[in-house]
Amino acid sequence: MSPGDEQGYTETGHTRTRLPDPDPYGGAPRRPHRSSSRSLVTVVGVVVLLIAAIAFANRGGEGGGDGAPAKDNEPKSAPTAATGTRPVTTKTGTIPTGYPHTEQGAQSAAANYAVALGSAEMFNTAWRHQIVNTVYTSDIAAAKQSAMDSAYSDEKFLSNIGLARDGTAPKGQTFVSRVIPVGTKVTASGPDTTTVEVWYTSLFGLSGEASRNPVTESWYTTTYKLKWVGDWKITDFQQKDGPVPVGRDQTASSADDMTKAVEEYGGFTYAR
Repeated sequence: MSPGDEQGYTETGHTRTRLPDPDPYGGAPRRPHRSSSRSLVTVVGVVVLLIAAIAFANRGGEGGGDGAPAKDNEPKSAPTAATGTRPVTTKTGTIPTGYPHTEQGAQSAAANYAVALGSAEMFNTAWRHQIVNTVYTSDIAAAKQSAMDSAYSDEKFLSNIGLARDGTAPKGQTFVSRVIPVGTKVTASGPDTTTVEVWYTSLFGLSGEASRNPVTESWYTTTYKLKWVGDWKITDFQQKDGPVPVGRDQTASSADDMTKAVEEYGGFTYAR
């Protein structure tokens, strides 16, 4: 199945990569504009909930309201709590590498590799080869590289998203492709293998006054199978849509503001 078909998938070895839908609205109806009074009520409601949540959180760990000590079955640290372990101290090219041989290290690796594989650099042949050789095990990288070269050079796909044959954006426009991890979890673990799910939001499109494919937001979960080979490396992955939150009634930024944001705001090294 080619990357330009109506399903938006590319074959990459034994997996399929869901490529962004060239339709800027994904076929979904646009949300109607709501009155300012309803927006005000929404804001007030959010503030009230935040105050209540803070008050409740401040009571945590102090036992029940009758002064009794906290029970053993009360919630411990939240899933989003950091481990406190630095993810890496080194990098290969621009990609963080050198993760600890732990579940925490595998989760950090998966998050950072998701960022690299979802970057705009994947549309440049030289950068793509470096990324693939860095994040995959050596025995898998060659096959993945060949499959991805075919996918990312498909003229129909490139044309649908507004890029030239060499993967570059039209003059006066900026190509945006960013992955922002929201969280990770381990679903299977062995001595030298770990399966990690990464939930993330993705920005994709062309920013610029003449763009026909404006930057849009999507949500995905990718499951990475990782192997320890002196560092955590990917052997395979699968991607699915969601979970997708309900969008808020926010006015889209101008093309100029979006371009400036992409150019001025740098990325992060993700840790678990």
